[in-house]
Amino acid sequence: MTFVLDACAIIAYLRGEIGADYVENLILDEKCMVHAVNLCEVYYDCLFRGEANDIADEFVERLEKMGIELREDMDRNFWKMIASYKTRIKQASLSVSLADCFVLSLADREKATLITSDRREFGPIYENGLFPYEIRFFR
Repeated sequence: MTFVLDACAIIAYLRGEIGADYVENLILDEKCMVHAVNLCEVYYDCLFRGEANDIADEFVERLEKMGIELREDMDRNFWKMIASYKTRIKQASLSVSLADCFVLSLADREKATLITSDRREFGPIYENGLFPYEIRFFR
């Protein structure tokens, strides 16, 4: 089974937050991937907390050593899918960030389960059937 992790899942794991064990087990036991835009959010989180670039770099290296596949998809079909998700979700009177449309699109492309703790944004998307695959909330 393939899993696509959003930024909050990775941050929870790296910070030892609630659900970190669940995310770690997925990373160690399953095929997991993250889009570069969502990894950028993780990097930004470190810098915003006042941590040096070295720490953010160590986090990224740690994830790579664990075997998380970094995806940098940005072909025409992919960015069109991102725009489509953003539009359909907005037309349903829901809110979603552009970065979250990257994780949705990567999971869609891979027919993967999306892993997140963000019920505020992803809950309504899932409940309204706007994503064709499973969204799994780890806390």
